[in-house]
Amino acid sequence: MEIELREMTIEDYKDVYDLWKNCEGIGLSDADSKEGITRFLERNPGLSFIALDGEEVIGAALCGHDGRRGYIHHLAVKETNRKRGIGKSLVNRCVFALMRIGIAKCHLSVFDDNQGAIEFWKKLGWTQRVELNMMSQFLNNG
Repeated sequence: MEIELREMTIEDYKDVYDLWKNCEGIGLSDADSKEGITRFLERNPGLSFIALDGEEVIGAALCGHDGRRGYIHHLAVKETNRKRGIGKSLVNRCVFALMRIGIAKCHLSVFDDNQGAIEFWKKLGWTQRVELNMMSQFLNNG
C-alpha cells in the first residue's frame, strides 16, 4: 500500500500518542496531553504531519514556531516502517511549511543517548550543536 502524508489534526491524537509512546527516544510529558497538543496545533496550523499506511498512523512530526525559529518535536516512525524515507518525507513537509511562512531556521532536540536519531538528522544535513545546553523549568507543574 502507498504511504499517505497529510496534516495532523487533533482527531489523530490517540493514534499519534500511541506511536510516540511506543517509539524509543521520544520523551513525553504532561504538555503532550490532548489539551496541550490541541493548543499546539491551533497555534501552529498546517505545520505538523502524519504518515498513514491505509488507516494506520505509522509516522508523525509535531512542528511549530515562535515567530522567528521553527521547532520539530517528536518525529517518530513505527519501527517496522523505518528505512523507507517516511521520516525524511515528514521532515521535508515540516521544513517546507516553515519556509512558506518565512521561518528561516529550525531547531530540534535529541537525547544524548539516541545515536540512531543523531545519525538520522546528520544524514539529512542537520548540524549537531554540542556547544549548547538546554535549560528547563516547570511552570505550574507542567
